[in-house]
Amino acid sequence: MKRTDYISWDEYFMGIAMLAARRSKDPNTQVGACIVSADNIIVSTGYNGMPKGCSDDEFPWDRTGDQTKYPFVVHAELNAILNANGRDLRGSRIYVALFPCNECAKAIIQSGVKEVYYLSDKYKDTMGNLASKRMLDAAGVKYTQLHTDIKSITLDFIPEEEK
Repeated sequence: MKRTDYISWDEYFMGIAMLAARRSKDPNTQVGACIVSADNIIVSTGYNGMPKGCSDDEFPWDRTGDQTKYPFVVHAELNAILNANGRDLRGSRIYVALFPCNECAKAIIQSGVKEVYYLSDKYKDTMGNLASKRMLDAAGVKYTQLHTDIKSITLDFIPEEEK
């Protein structure tokens, strides 16, 4: 008899996005993204971080003050789109920890992604977030907050022979 406690496709892909977020060096906000084809194949992943060639140790991570991270950090969604290396993203889905900002919404629309699944919408009342939703609606990109009974997934790296 097969297992019945396996995770859904949505939980799997959001889990991949959350795992990608663990690569972020940002001390405050870690966001990951996972782009998936119409036939459930992972096309790309990304997380929020500095652009290639820009050292994580030489650029600021502060949220306030004279030097902040905001002009430098590439968001998870844009990183995932860029990491696709020109592959056709039309009709794909993106799973992301945080609802996309207006700049990422533009990239999502332009790349042909047709569906956004997100966990958190903590900036839902901001102008940027409202702009994102307006653009996504106008472009016919569906967005859905993912609700699941799963609160966490634990991974272990213990080889089977050591269990």
